[in-house]
Amino acid sequence: MKQKVLRGIAAVVLIGAGVWVGVNFASPLEAESNALTPGSVEDPVVTKSYVDEQLAKLGGGSPGGGTTPTTPVADASLEVVNVPVGKTLMAGQGTEVIVRVGKAIAYSSDASGIADLTGGTDLVKGKAIPTNHLLLFPREGRGILPDPNQKNGLTVLVKGSYTLQ
Repeated sequence: MKQKVLRGIAAVVLIGAGVWVGVNFASPLEAESNALTPGSVEDPVVTKSYVDEQLAKLGGGSPGGGTTPTTPVADASLEVVNVPVGKTLMAGQGTEVIVRVGKAIAYSSDASGIADLTGGTDLVKGKAIPTNHLLLFPREGRGILPDPNQKNGLTVLVKGSYTLQ
């Protein structure tokens, strides 16, 4: 009987100690004081129209495409050009060309070449140009001409400025 009383007293003491520790040492669960509240002055909620207006002021358009760009867009149309035998198509800076019909040869007034974007190569003066490859002319003074061994000229697609010489 003495053991039952001792066990009961020990249980009461342990429970009381647990309650006392919980009340005196456990801190209440609170949000951090430095957390921002959405919509407050420190963390405002903004509307899509406000963001679009700010982007327009910076010269960009709406991510959704709602506004007109402030800088003009270059003409993105392709022109079909026939290059006769004996002539050279001299491309302007940034012009793009695709050879569609005929065998073409690269021309450059210096040691640099033409960027073959499809093949990932640099086409230097005198090198054959594959058909249906997209060419980019990084500077003036470069062009393409028909292979002198063929009877017909070239048919090419051109986007940008060029002259036939």
